[in-house]
Amino acid sequence: MTPHGQDPRDVFERLFRGESAVRMVRSGTPEFGSDLALAPVDFDPGDTIPKVQRLFMARSAQMAVVAAHGAIRSAGLLVEHRGPRDAGVYVGCALGGAETIQEGYRTYYDRKSRRYKPSTVPMIMANAAASHISMTYEVQGPAHTYSIACSSSTVAIGEAFRAIRDGYLEVALAGGTEAMLNDGSVAAWERLGVLASEHPEGVHVSSRPFDAERTGFVLGEGAAILVIESEDRASARGASPVAEIVGYGSSSDAHNLIEPLADGQVRAMRDGLLDSGIDPGEVGYINAHATGTPTGDPVEIDAIKRVFGAHAQRLAVSSTKSMHGHLVGAAGAVECAITALALSEGRIPPTAHLTTPDPACDLDCVPGVGRELPALAVAMSNSFAFGGSNASLVLRKA
Repeated sequence: MTPHGQDPRDVFERLFRGESAVRMVRSGTPEFGSDLALAPVDFDPGDTIPKVQRLFMARSAQMAVVAAHGAIRSAGLLVEHRGPRDAGVYVGCALGGAETIQEGYRTYYDRKSRRYKPSTVPMIMANAAASHISMTYEVQGPAHTYSIACSSSTVAIGEAFRAIRDGYLEVALAGGTEAMLNDGSVAAWERLGVLASEHPEGVHVSSRPFDAERTGFVLGEGAAILVIESEDRASARGASPVAEIVGYGSSSDAHNLIEPLADGQVRAMRDGLLDSGIDPGEVGYINAHATGTPTGDPVEIDAIKRVFGAHAQRLAVSSTKSMHGHLVGAAGAVECAITALALSEGRIPPTAHLTTPDPACDLDCVPGVGRELPALAVAMSNSFAFGGSNASLVLRKA
């Protein structure tokens, strides 16, 4: 579930062409609001979620369930609306139920009432998405939630990968979800000073990672769930994998809540590579965290140079946030899926709207449109969060 749509292959094609899903959205009331560059999802759960069940589900949980449905179905594991009973559920979500929290405050402060909806608590729980996936598809393995800001879903996928590799599970539904484009949440991000301003050439080009004219990130929403399965289990049922996860690294900056540090990012990437047993020189593409903030992008470029040395100049590095915005708790899952498809297709998406490269971001950042890379065998997907939590996944062509 992304600002570009729901079908993974179609989303990838639109990203490969450099299409932006960013648009101007009125946030807030007519009297007290702002017009902001955002990346919303045109979302309708349709028949996937019964109407009665939706009454107890926030938007983020609904998107996660619909994404899980698509993942289980495309993996050939959906039988009579049930998923694999033995699967684990690993979901990342930074906030959860943002619109429900806002509605609760309106009830209390504007309407001077304590008569909250009885569904309020179930809807604002951060673990609601994982729980609803488990209940909807009768999945009885562990259902875990990781709330680690922008690294949430990369950590969720990494921990699911470890659980399978270490023999605790054979299959997991792993990913993330986020829906915080309600005006209360958006105003908080706006006040933090990290949101992009509208670009003179149009709102659709306002997200500009690595560009000298970048002004911040575009806040988006979405969800992505991946089916992660052991090689033995997948082979036994004749499944065709999209890609193979081979390494996962995580670290903490221990530095600052909102200022990134290259040392922590270096450690996450190096640990991911060590975990995979793959030489840094084999990596051909990095889907960068790169949000488009003046501070963050150069720090990540510096970290990549320190990890990959001279090979960094031969790497392709792009930020798909230039087109779908920053999906916070869902970002890592969407970007991991994109990276897996890049390996499968032998093509990489670009950093759209990169027209005036920042001299401090002097790697091959794939400006404009995607690139054919048929020999691509290994790729990395990075997520570096507020709070200084870093996570990197290493993927290999299946």
